[in-house]
Amino acid sequence: MDRPLIFITNDDGINAAGLHKLAKIASGFGDVVVGAPDAPQSGKSSALTVNGALELIAHPSEDGVRIFSITGTPVDCVKVAMHAILDRKPDLILSGINHGSNAAVNNIYSGTMGAAMEGCIIGIPSVGFSLLDHSPKADFEPLAPFVADIIRRVLAEGLPKDICLNVNFPAGCTPEGVKVVRAARGHWTEEYGDYTSPHGRPFYWLTGKFHNDEPGNPDTDEYWLARNYGTVVPIRPDQTAADQIEAIKSLMD
Repeated sequence: MDRPLIFITNDDGINAAGLHKLAKIASGFGDVVVGAPDAPQSGKSSALTVNGALELIAHPSEDGVRIFSITGTPVDCVKVAMHAILDRKPDLILSGINHGSNAAVNNIYSGTMGAAMEGCIIGIPSVGFSLLDHSPKADFEPLAPFVADIIRRVLAEGLPKDICLNVNFPAGCTPEGVKVVRAARGHWTEEYGDYTSPHGRPFYWLTGKFHNDEPGNPDTDEYWLARNYGTVVPIRPDQTAADQIEAIKSLMD
């Protein structure tokens, strides 16, 4: 019987330490193929390249893991892998391990989760992993057993139809455990810094602070991440507000 086929991508790019750590963990559960952006693609969400060519570049294998980079977004990587890299449908798609948080509203902007949602859309169990540490030298070792356990469980049991997982871990500690919760409600403030170029023209640089609207709510990911737990949030790519259809019908009458 064939070993499970696991496809891995990310949004930090082919050289990110978190990507290679995830490939190493996953290789204990199946045959792993990596197809990641050739350069960082953070914040690209579910963006596609629609007006440019995509180049597929083969890299030397590492411990049996086939590695490719693609000149596109994380979603491009999933699509190109299905079209030109993989010889069969993968049993699992993994994205990450991201350098930085994708908790709360951040999952909407995340290229990491864009790739996981693309896998979900095409019917493949998919999980995005993130560590709340932006450093290129972030320490992923403390979360390795938790990542491995989630991979094992999803391979064994699958996921509900049309659901993928957004998994986040606190930085600088061994997590106390993992909580299955919902995303915290929140928003960004002070989103841009104002600057002036040497030529006297104003420009803006993305910065900002995340404001948690419900910091004391134990039903949320931000609550448990602040208490050194990992969090698992089920995500549904279909954003239809089905419970509001009748209300909107009334509005339109």
